[in-house]
Amino acid sequence: MADSGDRPEPPPGTPDDATHAWLASAVDEWAAAIVGNDVTRIAAFMADEWVIVSGSGITDRDTFLALVASGDLTHSAMRTVTPPRIRVHGDTAVVTARITNTAHYGGDRFDADEWTTDVFVRRRDGDWRCVLSHLTPAAAPEGS
Repeated sequence: MADSGDRPEPPPGTPDDATHAWLASAVDEWAAAIVGNDVTRIAAFMADEWVIVSGSGITDRDTFLALVASGDLTHSAMRTVTPPRIRVHGDTAVVTARITNTAHYGGDRFDADEWTTDVFVRRRDGDWRCVLSHLTPAAAPEGS
């Protein structure tokens, strides 16, 4: 318990400033890599075991990166709508934000408004890598 003059203890799961800053910037930098369709930069955020879960099922890292490398999957826009909610539990971090994006898959355009949850794990070397991304469509505003 903090003394009355001390700063209160942060809630459980609140990351330290450096971890919070890195994870928050990772959201924007990873989005920029995806919009740039830059396989090397995209892969730098992912663990080898990374998967993405969406309405169409589970896609593994190699399949996702191959789609980007082939040009079958491209993104022309990606924007964070809400500040990321970041919670750290030891060597695991959960980052959730609302993201809008425009993608092209197989020549067809898709516009998405989604809640994304990324689970990062701190590796032995201290680097954070994403092991899981989960997408949930955002609810349409009432009356739309």
